[in-house]
Amino acid sequence: MVAIDSEAKVPLDGKKGLIVGIANEHSIAFGCAEAFRRAGAELAITYLNAKAEPFVRPLAERLASPIVAPCDVREPGQLEAVFARIRNDWGRLDFLLHSIAYAPREDLHSRITDCSQAGFNTAMDVSCHSFIRMARLAEPLMTDGGCLLTVTFYGSEKVVAEYNLMGPVKAALESTVRYLAAELGPKRVRVHALSPGPLKTRAASGIDRFDELLERTRARTPEHQLVGIADVGNVATFLASDAAAALTGNIEYIDAGFHILA
Repeated sequence: MVAIDSEAKVPLDGKKGLIVGIANEHSIAFGCAEAFRRAGAELAITYLNAKAEPFVRPLAERLASPIVAPCDVREPGQLEAVFARIRNDWGRLDFLLHSIAYAPREDLHSRITDCSQAGFNTAMDVSCHSFIRMARLAEPLMTDGGCLLTVTFYGSEKVVAEYNLMGPVKAALESTVRYLAAELGPKRVRVHALSPGPLKTRAASGIDRFDELLERTRARTPEHQLVGIADVGNVATFLASDAAAALTGNIEYIDAGFHILA
């Protein structure tokens, strides 16, 4: 369990959040979950399937999560079941983190010119449309406003070698963030995309020559350093808190300044 200093300011005290996308302790989603919990939030945690559960459940126990449930957005009814559990157990939701992305390996490693229609549709469904589905399910639970967070990457706006199909998919996700922010703003539901620099995660391991990308990124940042999942978690915690009430629709770069250099 993550210890909470009772004398420290806890910006998410009393808030309830859903975390979708933890694969292991190196996941961006877990870095965010640790920060959320440290800030006082109570968390619902999902795992992809039975194969992933042994890796995720111990992390959920460390976070003292009262709701731990399977969630493969490709399986009919699983996402809806997670939100039904939240509605029954909590009656509300204050924030959520969508940190999932997927493209079939053969399409991810090919030129965009050569990617299949089926592969493109799968990547868009899992990586982008699932966020729209979560927003729709979360909306009635965010009666006092809330925050929706997703995860993107700089390859959405500039061509990054080997990122391939995920570039246009993440570009669609970022546009979705802006439209959701506009539509849900009247209900005080804020929407953001977190854009970390390259991180060594399980998802990133599917990108060809990823170690080279890490070193190129390190060399180009102003302080010649990479970010970690804890850095992402700190920014996510601020955005989910009431202190960020005036912010919505943003792409929040957490990349040690990589994106500012030509």
